[in-house]
Amino acid sequence: MRLLAIGDNVVDFYQDQGIIYPGGNALNVAVLAKRYGLTHSSYMGILGSDASAAHVKHVLEQEQIDTTRIRQAFGPNGEAVVSLNEEGDRIFVRSNKGGVQALLGINLNADDEAYIASHDLLHTSVYSRLEHHLPELSQKIPVSFDFSTRRDSAYLEKVCPYLTYAFFSGSDLSKEQCLELSETALEYGTKVVGVTRGSQGALFFDQQRAYEQSVIPTEVIDTLGAGDSFIAMFLTQYHQHQRMEEALLRAAEAAAETCKVYGAFGYGVPKDI
Repeated sequence: MRLLAIGDNVVDFYQDQGIIYPGGNALNVAVLAKRYGLTHSSYMGILGSDASAAHVKHVLEQEQIDTTRIRQAFGPNGEAVVSLNEEGDRIFVRSNKGGVQALLGINLNADDEAYIASHDLLHTSVYSRLEHHLPELSQKIPVSFDFSTRRDSAYLEKVCPYLTYAFFSGSDLSKEQCLELSETALEYGTKVVGVTRGSQGALFFDQQRAYEQSVIPTEVIDTLGAGDSFIAMFLTQYHQHQRMEEALLRAAEAAAETCKVYGAFGYGVPKDI
């Protein structure tokens, strides 16, 4: 299976440590899916020209991620400032709003479209600003999309018709609200909808039924990246084998492992101030 993640990349600056870690939903999914067994994982996005961007590029090379269609522009890479509470839950303090990628946006050309079509699955997110490309992309390749906490009805109507997989963060939602949200996404045409709920586990829905997955007990150091780990493992397992319960269990196990380390997948270095 060949997965391509398009969109957001950042460094997460842990201000209490003075350390930056590579991150961003699209980049995390590309790296983690490769770690979880994919033979080929690719990342397409825009890097800046600073030390943070150089670190992200180095990490992608170390993880053997295909960066054939990556862009680089003069300016700051995306950065989020992070703090952790006593339970290891991440608190986002501030960010530079995505750096150069947010300023420029990803424009796809004919070569990009041929490259995308050479993959089996595309993953992107609400932070990637790729919504206007979804109608044509979904005709070429199944699309996975992380909405994070974006749930307004106008946005769902715009995006959901073009998705095979939709993921939402819903730790603030009741089961009834998760069901209502998922029914809306399914009615718009999405094939599989997942709502991750932190310590409350995850609820998933397809056209036939609902599924519930509990969290795997673990020592929690840092929850940042746990949701992306869940997504990466779920896509790796389910898109290939179509076994929902097994994919959810493996995804929960992956998320639990991520909670044991700082950052989404490590590679912390001192921030160059």
